[in-house]
Amino acid sequence: VQLQASGGGLVRAGDSLRLSCVGSGRTLSMYTKAWFRQLPGKERDFVAAISGHGRETRYADSVNGRFTISRDNAENTVWLQMNSLKPEDTAVYFCAASREFKLSSSTSEYDYWGQGTLVTVSS
Repeated sequence: VQLQASGGGLVRAGDSLRLSCVGSGRTLSMYTKAWFRQLPGKERDFVAAISGHGRETRYADSVNGRFTISRDNAENTVWLQMNSLKPEDTAVYFCAASREFKLSSSTSEYDYWGQGTLVTVSS
């Protein structure tokens, strides 16, 4: 079971970027999926989560209204569309999967993690 995140890069403030996370393993396609982000020396922070069927989502206050999480279970893929990016969005972004139905913001609730993709937003 693996998660492969991609799509990070260097952008300017106000730009948009879309991250992708492809999972392997058939059962993983229906798991709750989430994105977290982390700066060096800091804790991994919750960004967004989406339910297994895709009908429920949850966002951190700092990204609500700017970021959108979505998924396609047939492709075993989850995306994070990031608009109106700010320098404070700079971080390594990780995708994660959880067997639990609740849209948790806690890293301890997630069972599988991708390798991370770096997003850098210049001012």
